[in-house]
Amino acid sequence: MLALAALAFTRGVTEASAPMAKGQAPGWFRMKLGDFEVTALSDGTIEMPVDQFLTNTTPEKVKKAMAAAFLKSPVEASVNAYLINTGPKLVLIDTGAAAVMGPTLGKLIQNLRASGYKPEQVDEVYITHMHGDHLGGLLAGDKAAFPNAVLRTAKAESDYWLSPANADKAPENVKGFFKAAAAAFKPYIAAGKHKPFEGADVELVPGVHAIAAAGHTPGHTIYSVESKGEKLMLWGDLMHVAAVQFPDPSVTIQFDNDSKAAAPQRKKQFADAAAKGYYVGVAHISFPGIGHLRAEGAGYVWVPVNYTTK
Repeated sequence: MLALAALAFTRGVTEASAPMAKGQAPGWFRMKLGDFEVTALSDGTIEMPVDQFLTNTTPEKVKKAMAAAFLKSPVEASVNAYLINTGPKLVLIDTGAAAVMGPTLGKLIQNLRASGYKPEQVDEVYITHMHGDHLGGLLAGDKAAFPNAVLRTAKAESDYWLSPANADKAPENVKGFFKAAAAAFKPYIAAGKHKPFEGADVELVPGVHAIAAAGHTPGHTIYSVESKGEKLMLWGDLMHVAAVQFPDPSVTIQFDNDSKAAAPQRKKQFADAAAKGYYVGVAHISFPGIGHLRAEGAGYVWVPVNYTTK
C-alpha cells in the first residue's frame, strides 16, 4: 500500500513538472542620468574565441585571466547599444548587427519596442565606428530602420569605410565590412540624412559630445553624455573583454585597425573613469554593459551598475 502511494506521488510530481522554458526577458535596462533617461538595449550575444582574437598577450595568459573570472573561451560577448532621451531629442548610439552577423544577434529593434519606444521616434543615430555589429541595425531589409533619424559619424570614419578605393584594396576577409557599411548607410545618404562631423570634441545635441578616439578604426568615436553633473561615457569598441583587458589594458585585439593607437586611448579612458568615478557604457561587456571602474594595482576592476526599478 505504501509502495503504491509512493509510486502515485512520484508520478504526480513527474506529471506536474514543467519543461525548461529557455530564453531571457526582453533585453533592456533603464536608468536616470540627471534629467536624461538612458536605456541600454541588447542586440544579443555572439561567441568570441578570445584566446585567438586578443593580441599583445598569449593564449595561456588569456585563458588564465578568463578562468579567474569563471569563464572560458569561446565566451558569449554581449552586443549593446544605448538610447539617450534628453527630453528634446531621442538619440541612439550604435544599432547592433541586425542580420549582418548571424542568428544570435539582431534583437535591438524588438528590445527597443519592448522598452516602450518605436524606431520612428529616434531623432538621431550616432555610430561609434563602422563595423557590422555596430551599424547593421541601421537597416530594416533594404530600408532605413530609423526613418526619421539623422545619421552621424566622424568624417574620418565614414570617409574610410565608404571609399570604393579602400574597399577594393582591402584584404578579402575585410571586404565584407566595407560592403555592410555601404549598404547600411545607403538609404540615409540618399535621403540627405547622413551628416558627418569633425573635431576632437564636438557637441552634437546639448549634453552629448562626440570625442575622437581613433585606433580601433580610423575615426572611432566615444560619446560623452552629461546632465546635472552626472556623466556616462559610451566607449564603443575601446575595449572588448572585461576579464582580460581591465586587469591588463595593454592587451589589444586583432580587429584593431591600429593597435598601437588603440591601446593608449584605452589606458587614457580607463584612468580617467577610475579617477573621476563617472558611469561607463561598453558595447561588449555583459549586458547592460554599464558600470564604474576602480583602480587596482596596475589594472582596474569593473563594478557593474546597481540594478534599479526607478
